Amino acid sequence: GTSSGSVTVFLLTAHTAFSLQRTKGTSPLYGLVFDAGSTHTALYVYQWPADKENGTGIVSQVESCIVNGSGISSYADNPAEAGASLKPCLDKAMTIIPAVQQRETPTYLGATAGMRLLREQNSTKAKQVFDEVTKAIREYPVDFRGAQILSGNEEGAFGWITVNYLLETLIKYSFTGKWTHPSVENVVGALDLGGASTQITFLPGTTTDDKNTSALLRLYGTNYSVYTHSYLCYGQKEVLKRLLASLHQDSLYAQHISQPCYPQGYQENITIAELYDSPCVPIPSILSPAQILTVTGTGNPAACRSAILKLFNFTCGANRTCGFDGVYQPPVRGQFFAFSAFYYNLHFLNLTEDQSLSSVNDTLWKFCSRNWMMLQEDFPTRNRIHLRDCCAASSYVLILLLQGYKFNNKTWLNIHFRKQVSNVDVGWTLGYMLNLTNMIPSEMPQRVVLLPKSKWIAATVIPAVIFILIFCLIVAICCWKDSSGYESL
Repeated sequence: GTSSGSVTVFLLTAHTAFSLQRTKGTSPLYGLVFDAGSTHTALYVYQWPADKENGTGIVSQVESCIVNGSGISSYADNPAEAGASLKPCLDKAMTIIPAVQQRETPTYLGATAGMRLLREQNSTKAKQVFDEVTKAIREYPVDFRGAQILSGNEEGAFGWITVNYLLETLIKYSFTGKWTHPSVENVVGALDLGGASTQITFLPGTTTDDKNTSALLRLYGTNYSVYTHSYLCYGQKEVLKRLLASLHQDSLYAQHISQPCYPQGYQENITIAELYDSPCVPIPSILSPAQILTVTGTGNPAACRSAILKLFNFTCGANRTCGFDGVYQPPVRGQFFAFSAFYYNLHFLNLTEDQSLSSVNDTLWKFCSRNWMMLQEDFPTRNRIHLRDCCAASSYVLILLLQGYKFNNKTWLNIHFRKQVSNVDVGWTLGYMLNLTNMIPSEMPQRVVLLPKSKWIAATVIPAVIFILIFCLIVAICCWKDSSGYESL
């Protein structure tokens, strides 16, 4: 199952040290990370200067390549295809990384909630998928360091490291040549929404006793005790399935389902097997998998909102602050960066420019009230499934942030919806690579002292003059002793 225990990441000490000195000269070094998500896989190509592995803000993203097809967990019944799907992106990476450096390029594959769910469902199939992707990557001349399933807490913690590393809120190199720790108030929280899970990670105002929701990170000589939690089955893809299944159950398993989050006039037929095809949506035993259901959109924003709210359990235990489903969560604090599907949903509605909550609500309400024909006319190039799901997904984003994570009218303005920081995609992959290659030391880098030119001259010339004077003095003493008849030195 998924690991919900506390995650402790000690950077630099957790893994075998990665020597960046192996490559001679100053040609940049490269790293590859596959993000094997539940809906798709992406390959990120990172680059950094060879002589600055302990710097900050110096890793850049050279390329990102979206792998064709669905996530690797969807190849459970055809694992060889999972491996084959990665090859076009690996071919592309090989054209970017110079041939002489490929064998020294650290390469990783990290899988998230889609594979967590498959492992819960069928661990043998999960292993077969991993065996095939490993076999495919090993055909390339890279330093492949393994494929693994990240725990939810690791996914949250590495996303938090990525965004703070890119914002230089953990450590900053000043123009005087000193490394400084910015105030802890500058550290931002991270909000991530994938296909099968969602993560919230931030520095709480209080210490937390709940070991299941904490991660201890030691970065650049400072300890950070972050609050982090990953909610499995609350990723966008799984929530939309759960929503439809919930509407089906509310209609007492009728053959016709009214879907208030789909645009008015939208209609489709799906089978029971297609609807109940995930561990997040277990199939009731009374249903026949082959039965066909008709789903009709009604475009009703109020009913859509009510239907989504029913997917959460907002009751908390006694004397306990919680997010939802009884999970402990301290009050949100500070600024937050929201990325992945949080960004994509609101960006489609032009709502990622730090608009007020009332403006976001108004825009969404209007969009959710529109009919299917008008939407298709207005967005002719938009993928049909994305257009159908936009109201449901964006409504879910709002409910998750406000009712789930407990942001309010005021703290809403602290959420910044971003795809990138400093031209690097925000997600867990960069933090994951920085950890495994030990590029964020657990102690402060050595202070760099830059001397003004006048002081540099003084520091080199004065010792030279003193050395010459001492030499002359020794010669003089020798001569004096010789002339006095003493034994020569």
